[in-house]
Amino acid sequence: MSVEFCDTKVIVYAYDLSAGAKRTQSLKLLRHLWKSGDGALSMQVLQETFVTLTRKAVPPLAPLDARAIVSDLSTWKVIEPGRQDILDAIDGALRWRVSFWDAMVLTAARKADAAVIWSEDLGDGQRYDGIVVRNPFRLGAEQ
Repeated sequence: MSVEFCDTKVIVYAYDLSAGAKRTQSLKLLRHLWKSGDGALSMQVLQETFVTLTRKAVPPLAPLDARAIVSDLSTWKVIEPGRQDILDAIDGALRWRVSFWDAMVLTAARKADAAVIWSEDLGDGQRYDGIVVRNPFRLGAEQ
């Protein structure tokens, strides 16, 4: 079954009251992924989501509120990286010319058999080993 992988910022914007139109789009996408059951993410995304929500969101969320969000998201397909995934991400970072952390996201999405990665940080329309990047904040992004 093909899934849709969410990067951290896409999730965080849904809970950041200062995110404006990005918040609206993120909420729409997350509702779609909840309803369809197609949402996927990684341990890295869960960790980054908690840290970002409690330190950078406006206003920052209380740790127990952020924990509840991470707990809910943990019911999605969650990819837990292993040793080989780290080595694959290093190789991918060199091959794709992206940061190691972006390569970890791409490696996790590939491991999840994702068809799409929803990300603001990776180039919209870019393909990585058959997975297409979609920026939900670009006009005409399909959801």
